[in-house]
Amino acid sequence: MKSRVSCVDEDDCDSCRLAYCWWRTAAEFDKCVKVKLGFPNVSILTPRLRLLRELERLALVAPDGLNELQHKLLEYRSGDFWVPTGGIAKEDMDIPPVNTILLVGFSGSGKSSLINLMYSILGRSGLIPFAQTSSGRSNYTTMYMEEHNVLRSTRSGFCIYDSRGFDYHSTREALEEMSSWMSEGIHHNQPCFRYNDRATTADDAAMENVTLRSSSNFLQREVNCVMVVANIAQIYKALKAGDLKPLEATRQIFSFPALRKSKENPLLILTHGDLLSTEERIDGRMKICEHLEISETNGVYDILCLNEYGFPVEESDPVSAYALTEAVYRALLISDRSHFPKMKFKDWAMLILLWLTRFIGFCFAFLADVCSNLGKKQKLRNEFDSRHYKLKP
Repeated sequence: MKSRVSCVDEDDCDSCRLAYCWWRTAAEFDKCVKVKLGFPNVSILTPRLRLLRELERLALVAPDGLNELQHKLLEYRSGDFWVPTGGIAKEDMDIPPVNTILLVGFSGSGKSSLINLMYSILGRSGLIPFAQTSSGRSNYTTMYMEEHNVLRSTRSGFCIYDSRGFDYHSTREALEEMSSWMSEGIHHNQPCFRYNDRATTADDAAMENVTLRSSSNFLQREVNCVMVVANIAQIYKALKAGDLKPLEATRQIFSFPALRKSKENPLLILTHGDLLSTEERIDGRMKICEHLEISETNGVYDILCLNEYGFPVEESDPVSAYALTEAVYRALLISDRSHFPKMKFKDWAMLILLWLTRFIGFCFAFLADVCSNLGKKQKLRNEFDSRHYKLKP
């Protein structure tokens, strides 16, 4: 895949640049240009200027950096980005054969479209849709966990998991479901049914299909990194209407402790920014990052998944292509930092001893509680007998 946009003439080139360098029409972009000429103290820059500088960085490195990152991901094997720490050799680390990146978000956030974009950029698949999206089907939603080898390689060292979108009004259910994913792991075709779906799976045929699709033959994978996908247009329009629910629900999902790996927050992917004006897009990103209490430039990516024709963005938007590739690269860095040493015999013995001690402690606590209750009953019975004896003539 080419790394630069090919245009017929200079006018076409200018229009192409304006198409993907949308922030250059912002009100304070002239100040950002002046800042680029010198070496300013970044700490004194306003959040808006820092954001514009970050977007300019992506535009600067995208043409030549995309191929380099693509090559690194194609050659990547699980554990390649692990750095020796604590005096432990790599052979003694518990590194899975494949690192797993999980996409979570609310319905309509664009998770499936993001995966199709990964296939288009990283797997060089062109316009083949590997993940089914809600485009043209407003009532469609992902009902099963789907594992995607976006590199389309048998030697790929990572995979991406698509999940079912959550409901803004059922965040507690979402947190419980994510907690089970992070603690128990996930597998391909794992059902993502909710309470309201029971009526749709009541018939035997549907239940048989669920059993077949959720076969235990699929490998259970531990989640190594999480990407939270958020619809910036939907959140910003709700904010303008005075509705804080989408933003607050996104904060609850993003700040959920179970999603943190290596003391790192999940990566935040903002989609559907093309539905907003330039000022709204910048303002929306800053307000979301401020509410989530994170930096507006670190670990946050504004990615356009589809162009105006509904096709995955590829060479038409090299900034989005590079931003997505960098996000995957960053997720793998986090994944390889989250591995733990292998359990040795001494560790297993200590773990068994710990659980045995806890079990014995639980038994003694249970016996103490039973004896205490029996003692209270006996005391009450003795008091009743003594009072009854005194009342006798």
